[in-house]
Amino acid sequence: MVTSDQAIEAIRATGGAQPGNRALHAKGKLYRGTFAATPEAARLSRAAHLSGVTVPALIRFSSGSGNPRQPDNAPGVRGMAVKFTLPDGSTTDVSTQTAKLFPAGTPDGFVSLLKAMRPGPTAPLRLIGYIATHPGFVKALPVVKEANKVPASYGTVAYHGLHAFRWTAADGSDRFVRYHLQPVAGEQFLAPDVAKGKDADFLIEELDKRLASQPVRFDYQVQIAAHGDSTVDPSKPWQSTQTVTVGTLEITAADTEREHGGDIVVFDPMRVTDGIEPSDDPVLRFRTLAYSASVKLRTGVDRGPEAPAT
Repeated sequence: MVTSDQAIEAIRATGGAQPGNRALHAKGKLYRGTFAATPEAARLSRAAHLSGVTVPALIRFSSGSGNPRQPDNAPGVRGMAVKFTLPDGSTTDVSTQTAKLFPAGTPDGFVSLLKAMRPGPTAPLRLIGYIATHPGFVKALPVVKEANKVPASYGTVAYHGLHAFRWTAADGSDRFVRYHLQPVAGEQFLAPDVAKGKDADFLIEELDKRLASQPVRFDYQVQIAAHGDSTVDPSKPWQSTQTVTVGTLEITAADTEREHGGDIVVFDPMRVTDGIEPSDDPVLRFRTLAYSASVKLRTGVDRGPEAPAT
């Protein structure tokens, strides 16, 4: 299987993975907020943050590119990562993005795609070759391209978890779910001509201004897998139409405490808690290794084989 260093090198070759920055989602900002679960949440999982007690949350909005100077008015995938602090002080993370699917079903497939996308005169031929050997990419591509828009605000676009997790309730019942964060304000996008007139940092500026007058809220929903829905391939859509709102995420202000000096914040979807288990999705499980390589790239610090506590 491909290594995390090979993945970083492939990202670097496409213009991302720049020293001193995250390998992808390089441009972003941290915010503070809270999360309060609905009664339905506790019936699906015994996880501590789903009990109904309001817990603190650290949120990062970002552009999907590895370029820290990516202009906000350019089309592209956006990200929203959330770190919940549980009553015992431990944390658990959720990672979402505006694309509903991942473009590849395996780490090797993703790295092969990055190599095919490497800029140069032979790029079209390389992409044709990739499609010929990865036919599933054709089905995922329209869904991924659908996310290639410019939102009016980080707070007016839906974010989706790419992977499946097993949620286990106190009574022992379990089910696989995928995550979706839906903006309470509704989705709003900019027309291309309007987006071109926006400032290169307008999304952060807009969110800061919005938060100065009111919180930004998202409904945290889970999609419950139906029979036949793949729990191991993030490039395949689910047929299930069963969704449950399990809580409200309320974002209140910019964070001013984290990522100063040697502080490192990593949002790792493999950082789960009792009541939530990762599926056997190989892309999900590879992300911890890739994040460790990314941390080394931006800080020079070895993260180690296990995700840190914060």
